[in-house]
Amino acid sequence: QVQLVESGGGLVQAGGSLRLSCAASGRTFSTYAMGWFRQAPGKQRELVAVITRGGSTYYADSVKARFTISRDNAKNTVSLRMNSLKPEDTAVYYCAAEPANLSGTFYLRTDEYDYWGQGTQVTVSS
Repeated sequence: QVQLVESGGGLVQAGGSLRLSCAASGRTFSTYAMGWFRQAPGKQRELVAVITRGGSTYYADSVKARFTISRDNAKNTVSLRMNSLKPEDTAVYYCAAEPANLSGTFYLRTDEYDYWGQGTQVTVSS
């Protein structure tokens, strides 16, 4: 069982920055694929960014060049640095983990992740 706890959400003006963090349990965190997803009211949960066990990253087109995902295996954490935030980035952001990550494989779909955090609200005002 993997437990995920997100933090760092809040209210920010357009153009501002936030950093989300996700703390994960488990002794084999370094082998997990990790992802950030988001869900706006009335919309489906969508991919934001993922990072493989090997540290390779993938971003949704809507956040590319503005967001950066990173992991610290020594601290069992994954972070999402969000710059140049826009009102359309407003959503609940979820951290996800998949322990069975084949090296180099990007997991881009929500059904590929077995574990989810409770979510953290990000609100960007115009």
